[in-house]
Amino acid sequence: MLAPGHRLALRCGRVWLLLLLLLGCGLAPEAGSLLNCPPRCLCASNIISCSKLGLGIIPTQLPRFTAILDLSHNNLTRLRADWTPARLPHLHSLLLSHNALGFISTEAFCHVPHLRYLDLSSNSLKALEEFLFSQLQELEVLLLYNNQIAQMDRSAFDDMARLQKLYLSQNQISRFPVELVKDRAKLPDLALLDLSANKIKGLPVTALKGLPAWMKNGLYLHSNPLNCDCGLYELFAHWHARQLSSVVDFREELVCSLPQAKRSVSVFTLNRHDSLNCSEFKEHMLEAYLGDTVTIDCDTKVRGATTREWVTPTNGRFPEESANSTMTVLGNGSLQIRPIRVEDMGTYTCYAVSQAFNETLYVDVMVHNFTQHGPHDTLNTAYTTLVGCILSVILVLIYLYLTPCRCCCRSNEKLAALPEDSINSSMLSTTPNHNPEAGGRKGSLSQLAASGPMQGQNGKVKPHSTPEQAARRAQKAHRKVSDPDSVSSVFSDTPIVV
Repeated sequence: MLAPGHRLALRCGRVWLLLLLLLGCGLAPEAGSLLNCPPRCLCASNIISCSKLGLGIIPTQLPRFTAILDLSHNNLTRLRADWTPARLPHLHSLLLSHNALGFISTEAFCHVPHLRYLDLSSNSLKALEEFLFSQLQELEVLLLYNNQIAQMDRSAFDDMARLQKLYLSQNQISRFPVELVKDRAKLPDLALLDLSANKIKGLPVTALKGLPAWMKNGLYLHSNPLNCDCGLYELFAHWHARQLSSVVDFREELVCSLPQAKRSVSVFTLNRHDSLNCSEFKEHMLEAYLGDTVTIDCDTKVRGATTREWVTPTNGRFPEESANSTMTVLGNGSLQIRPIRVEDMGTYTCYAVSQAFNETLYVDVMVHNFTQHGPHDTLNTAYTTLVGCILSVILVLIYLYLTPCRCCCRSNEKLAALPEDSINSSMLSTTPNHNPEAGGRKGSLSQLAASGPMQGQNGKVKPHSTPEQAARRAQKAHRKVSDPDSVSSVFSDTPIVV
């Protein structure tokens, strides 16, 4: 009878013998075929690493459950549509860096629709054809740096709604792809765009100013041969004041070329007198007019902040439950004041809170004490009042100086004409009485003529005349009065009684 120790040894020996028999029957090679690892590659679960093997073609026998495929540091020159005959539904990371790829088929990604990470850096790509990456609708990171890309079709990145990071540095790009950042519907989730170390000389400053802070924070433009101008200085000075990483981390590499000098200078020295003498940048406050609807954006460099809280100049906190308040926090975190009042002027503080980072933002608001069209209305009113005053003064002057003068002149004319008209009318009215048959009137005239001494034209008193002489003078006067043209002579010849 065997001892317990011998029994244990015998059992162990049988186990090892069974294992050797299984190996001899070829079960071990069968297990290797189940893993289906390409020759010379390293496989670990769903990771396939074929790096640094000098491969000229991609292995065709790739397991369907492959999640990460590393083909970097090889001699691959073309990526055809049939590089993988079988669909790889679980592949989310494809590494093709450090090869000699100069051609990529537009159908190369048909069998990998769920790819999220694609590394094509350090290759020989010269152009990005139309709709090249449009089938990668779930791609989040695309690395294209250190190629020879000089041309990019505007549709190369269409239908990539989930793309978050795009690396295009160290290429031959000479035009800033403004369509990638201006049209937010094209790449709505893009948070990082690296265009450093290219051939870009001019930037669309106006379009870049309108980007949200979280997008500016991930826009890298250093080490480009930019042309110096004051707009460029204001752009980067503003980004530096906001402490954006794209400027703060690469401040020394943000250089530009002076227009008439063959040298590069730092963008932040363009405000010096020996440079372009650009105006010193200052943060502009938000200006508003009385009664306007004002929306203050919490333009934080933290994307996806879950909480935004505002503190007003009077230490009021929003959002808060207040039915009578003119301030409300919108769905995107902005603070809306409707309508704004003069007492709403001051510094507003926004606290942006996210899972990874918190940020405090200050916004100065200045409110003008009139409506937006107030200055123009005031100017029009003042102008109208001034014109009215001038017209009033002119009318008063006309009334005081012109109208009285004309009346006096006309009155003087009337006064001057009054004696002549009265005498003429009296003489004409008495003409019928100067009838030879009416002797009574003659007698009265004779009596009037003979009533006192007469004064001539020279002021000398004439001696008294006899009744006969007076009668002759009266007849002579009667004859002259009968002729209208001789009225004046009648007065000159007829003696006047004093």
